[in-house]
Amino acid sequence: MSGYEFAALLLAWGLAGGSPGPATVTIAGTAMSQGRRAGVFAGAGVWTGSAVWGIAAMAGMSALMLANAWMAEVLRYVGAAYLLFLAYKSLRSALADKPGLTVGSTASAGHFRRGFLVHIVNPKAILAWGAVFAVVVPPGAPLATVLVTFLSLSAVSAFVFLGYGVLFSGPSIIRRYNAARRWFEAGFAALFGLASLKILTARLT
Repeated sequence: MSGYEFAALLLAWGLAGGSPGPATVTIAGTAMSQGRRAGVFAGAGVWTGSAVWGIAAMAGMSALMLANAWMAEVLRYVGAAYLLFLAYKSLRSALADKPGLTVGSTASAGHFRRGFLVHIVNPKAILAWGAVFAVVVPPGAPLATVLVTFLSLSAVSAFVFLGYGVLFSGPSIIRRYNAARRWFEAGFAALFGLASLKILTARLT
């Protein structure tokens, strides 16, 4: 793979990671409602989940899941159920009468765990990593190539996910969130619900 091709891979990975989805919605929502520290911890949780799937893909887990369809199906239903749970929490928050920003109301570990779970129960995540190590870096590639690819893509993921935590915790964005908290939370509920439906109906092969 040439330098230009590798750069294109990094760009595509970053754009895919930063596109709207359960992970980015979780980070943005946490940052706007709980502040920068919480948003960064949520981003770190998502990034850790991505790294776990990357390591699993290097170890052949994605191929194992494709060979044993029931494993992917179990993960699919667990992921969809968790996203529905987040949709319910967001909807309940939209209907509740409470102030917008509640910095420090949840421990950092809780924000990290939420981000981690959102990504670790998404079957698309390991399949994305699996595609990298099956197509871009085919089996039999030198170990150095595999490790450089993993570390480079993981660094891009860290930049995107932690960057979301910082970006969406800006004072102007938090003010907008506070002014329209119910609408934001209702939107998050809808996005989590749609993401759950997408996981349930998507083909994983």
